[in-house]
Amino acid sequence: MTTTTVQATAEAVRLESVTKTYGAVRALDGVTWTFPRGGFTAVMGPSGSGKSTFLHCASGLDRPSEGGVRIGGVDIGRLSEAKRTLLRRKRIGFVFQDFNLIPSMDVEQNITLPLQLGGLEADPAWLAEVVRRVGLADRLRHRPSELSGGQQQRAALARALVTRPEVVFADEPTGALDPRTAREVLRLLREAVDTTGQTLVLVTHDPLAAAWADSAVFLSRGRIVDEMLRPTAAAVASRWESL
Repeated sequence: MTTTTVQATAEAVRLESVTKTYGAVRALDGVTWTFPRGGFTAVMGPSGSGKSTFLHCASGLDRPSEGGVRIGGVDIGRLSEAKRTLLRRKRIGFVFQDFNLIPSMDVEQNITLPLQLGGLEADPAWLAEVVRRVGLADRLRHRPSELSGGQQQRAALARALVTRPEVVFADEPTGALDPRTAREVLRLLREAVDTTGQTLVLVTHDPLAAAWADSAVFLSRGRIVDEMLRPTAAAVASRWESL
């Protein structure tokens, strides 16, 4: 199968007429959208708008009922489940609200877990750089239970970045954090975009979080209804109220 190479497209992720149904419920309704390489996009919408389904389909965690998704030019709908899993492992990073760290592993083991699952060795220089960026160089031998919530989320962010993914999907990554710690995590996400050209898709309900992005996309009833460039918290909150 011939695929478009990463270098040949400026699109990190493209959804084309994506619909996802669960029985009689249409969670996504013909969504077409492109996430540019090196961009930071916030995806917003009220509960039930389809945010989580959007993330799952865009990242390859779930298959659309209709339509297609391309990641780095690759039509993931044409891939077997095994190849989709391999693509996610190598080319996508995930950050979740509840951290998803393994309690029995120390910080370094948690960070390098995606590499271990792929049978790969960590690049020592890059691992050290990622750990330095998230401020956990002195916590590598600690287990998650010995870390604060903010430190756990920084470990989760390092885990998402250590494979040098083409795109990172962050699902409400600051939802369980206090405001000061949330700002620190958002700063690190912004820094990943600005310093390494990382593509970041942030699913959030928080206007303050969306204000760190280059653009905000608004979902309502499974459809994209608006986009805001250079969003501010006040403008996002105002648009949110009208959804």
